[in-house]
Amino acid sequence: MTAPDSLPANPQPHPKLGVAMIGYAFMGKAHSNAWRNVASYFDVPAFEQKVLVGRDATGVAEAAAKYGWAETASDWRTVLERDDIHIIDICAPGWLHAEIAIAALEAGKHVLLEKPLANTLAEAEAMATAAQAARARGVQSMVGFTYRRVPALALAKELIAEGRLGTVRHVRAAYLQDWLADETAPMTWRLRKESAGSGALGDIASHAIDQVLFLLGDTATEVSGRTHTFTTQRPSASGPKAGLEDVTVDDAAWATLSLASGAIASVEVSRVATGQKNSLQVEIYGDKGSLMFDLENLNELRFLDATAPAREQGFRRILVTEPEHPYLDAWWPQGHIIGWEHGFTHQARDFLLAIGTGTPPSPSFEDGLAVQRILAAIEESAAAKSTLIELAAAVQPAAKTPAPNVPNASAPAANAPAEGA
Repeated sequence: MTAPDSLPANPQPHPKLGVAMIGYAFMGKAHSNAWRNVASYFDVPAFEQKVLVGRDATGVAEAAAKYGWAETASDWRTVLERDDIHIIDICAPGWLHAEIAIAALEAGKHVLLEKPLANTLAEAEAMATAAQAARARGVQSMVGFTYRRVPALALAKELIAEGRLGTVRHVRAAYLQDWLADETAPMTWRLRKESAGSGALGDIASHAIDQVLFLLGDTATEVSGRTHTFTTQRPSASGPKAGLEDVTVDDAAWATLSLASGAIASVEVSRVATGQKNSLQVEIYGDKGSLMFDLENLNELRFLDATAPAREQGFRRILVTEPEHPYLDAWWPQGHIIGWEHGFTHQARDFLLAIGTGTPPSPSFEDGLAVQRILAAIEESAAAKSTLIELAAAVQPAAKTPAPNVPNASAPAANAPAEGA
């Protein structure tokens, strides 16, 4: 497979990299699948799945045996002290991101971190500063906006960059789920502001906003937004006798973004959209063409070429399974589709190649900070009855790589990681 333009196809030899992962629930399972499979399909620097970290000794041992990790640990701090650990993959909830990531970077470990970057803007700024300092020492970091690695969205990025849409005028991005549509669904850490930071806003709007910025190569200059919580109390996870608990985060959010290019983007996210399971919908409209994508049909991209004669125009379906499409010559014959989990394998591939070549990967912590600034502005706007919020000019990331262009292809203690994000 041909690597992205900034990454040689044959990375220089590198000592075997030791990987430790913190957290082993939903995201830990997805990341473990990627680490387990990436070397079977891509040429990457040699590495080992060495340590899985979690506070429940029995649970982490069971997960390690299933997911292919050689050892387990219950304290992430001791793992950072090990010379045989080179990569820290953080899949713990957001309230632990800043503490673990900054400590890992200062310890000289490369860091892959699940999104969003942090629970607060102050934490995100501190993390971006730490990442920049670590990068100067050759220590790499990347935030896990995994949908950048969906081949259809990577192809959309290429088509936009090639000018096939002309001047982009507006974008619609909607990320809709329904796992909280039932008002009797019990409380989780994701519904408490102190542990989750925000609700649908940080959880899934972060993905939608990153796609807007990524696909267009753009920045936001103004934001207005609204958030809403439809179910304000939920049954305690401890059982009926524990009564109801207050939900302190949003169920849904809406935002309008003005972009530096002059385009306007609308973003809508919900975790109470009955019937929508995991639908990230993106529509991009330019003066020469348009694109449409839905994550629930992740192998398909719809493209309209407005330069064609009117009698021939219409959205056409591109089945993104050809070897000429991003990442796909590593997988199956044409027409044999891939799944949601493959984006994580592509993410592990890109991160390993970046480490092997000493090339800063993308999306960087600075990219994560850019998204965090927008999330904070949406919250600020919502609190002020959708007042328009101007964003300060962002500091340009250092040595940022382009997007993949592949022609062939109850809170625990602060030092105790929770089981997954």
